[in-house]
Amino acid sequence: MKHIIHELEERRKRARIGGGEARIQAQHARGKLTARERLDLLLDPDSFEEFDMFIEHRNKDFDADKNIIPGDGVVTGWGTINGRMTYVYAKDFTVFGGSLSETHAQKIVKIQQMAMQNGAPVIGLLDAGGARIQEGVSSLAGYGEVFKHNVLASGVVPQISAIMGPCAGGDVYSPAMTDFIFMVRDTSYMFITGPDVVKTVTQEDVTPEELGGAKVHTTKSAVADNAYDNDVVCIEELRRLMDFLPLSNRDKAPCWPTTDDPHRIEMSLDTLVPENPNKPYDMKELILKVVDEGDFFEIGEAFARNIIVGFGRLEGSTVGFVANQPMVLAGVLDSDASRKAARFVRFCDCFNIPIVTFVDVPGFLPGVAQEHGGIIKHGAKLLFAYAEATTPKVTVITRKAYGGAYDVMASKHMRADVNYAWPSAQIAVMGAKGAVEIIFRGERGNPQAIAERTKEYEDRFLNPFIAASRGYIDDVIRPHSTRWRIVRSLRMLRNKKVTEIWKKHDNIPL
Repeated sequence: MKHIIHELEERRKRARIGGGEARIQAQHARGKLTARERLDLLLDPDSFEEFDMFIEHRNKDFDADKNIIPGDGVVTGWGTINGRMTYVYAKDFTVFGGSLSETHAQKIVKIQQMAMQNGAPVIGLLDAGGARIQEGVSSLAGYGEVFKHNVLASGVVPQISAIMGPCAGGDVYSPAMTDFIFMVRDTSYMFITGPDVVKTVTQEDVTPEELGGAKVHTTKSAVADNAYDNDVVCIEELRRLMDFLPLSNRDKAPCWPTTDDPHRIEMSLDTLVPENPNKPYDMKELILKVVDEGDFFEIGEAFARNIIVGFGRLEGSTVGFVANQPMVLAGVLDSDASRKAARFVRFCDCFNIPIVTFVDVPGFLPGVAQEHGGIIKHGAKLLFAYAEATTPKVTVITRKAYGGAYDVMASKHMRADVNYAWPSAQIAVMGAKGAVEIIFRGERGNPQAIAERTKEYEDRFLNPFIAASRGYIDDVIRPHSTRWRIVRSLRMLRNKKVTEIWKKHDNIPL
């Protein structure tokens, strides 16, 4: 028996060393941790249960059978994050560059299947070189299986990808179908085809960072949600995000202990909105003063900054926040902001996370670029997302809610449950100046008449009471009581049920 146990330990040691000390040192020299070091940071101490440590590839082409390393380039299993179960896989760049083979894919698929069956999230830590070319179509088939299970798991369990090194080809499609993507600055890249292929096909000279670095994907393409300075910070933030998320669509979001009084009054909110309707203010201040202990996890902070989305807590339970940001483009909705918010709203609805929407929106961004870029369909995505969402929805209009953007931003007409307005709210088809110039175009040459008409329009429409008189606003509330009013609304909506007309699925305007 002793010799068998000794052999077991030797085999485990061989598997844990991956590609060997030299490649581990090379990984460290690039400023990156190894797959196992990353999992040690991600999971609670001594909680990791590894699967398929001894799996080996079966390929014999190109002398591949002369280079076999147990584990085959990916470490898989499950563990806990702050005591809550999570399935994980981490690609090992020290073994065949983390490239995907048939057996490598089978390990990942096993984790995906177990996650769906047992109701727990899947976290992938990616650092890989794409398909293992030596395996040809078997490698492509492996990718296809991973992709299929990404789709099947979507809306069933949260899926999170952390890009911690180069990712190309098939290794970017799987993350793209997950719910959140984190990247590490300067060491992680995502692209379908790398710089060399780009140079050959299009004659463009581009570096990996310029083509698919963290800055590109968090500010321009919106492929990634957040970027961090190194592996350690990225994993710390990943753990923090996990504390906000339910384990599956069968579970409620976690409720953590809090000492923050739900009745807490914030008198400073009474003066948050400036007297001048054209002067900006920071909507994040409102969010931070409403959530428990000022703890807000923003998603996609660097992209479409005219809208804010992220997670906070009220009475210890997770709430999704969507808010126009008057500090950027006056909080106007454009194509990017609409897509960003729509995806977030749909995620919250998948997992029955309540949505709180703070509205200060002067409308949709006009212009040729926006129209040619499809703002009609992109804006419709956000409208569609809010209208189809059956999770509890509470809306607070702080200032402007103009035109179609009023409808889109979780209005009562989009099946929002509770709609509040601050006394400073202005709910109208458009601002007073533009409206008067259209309605009274015959008086444009009379400045005094236009001024009187503008004042009349402001008094009649630029307040929340017309909407309240029609039931579109449930109450006009004092700003300092916003936290308590939202808390009470969410308590009331705790057992919300919506009966839907049967359909196979909707057809969101993609």
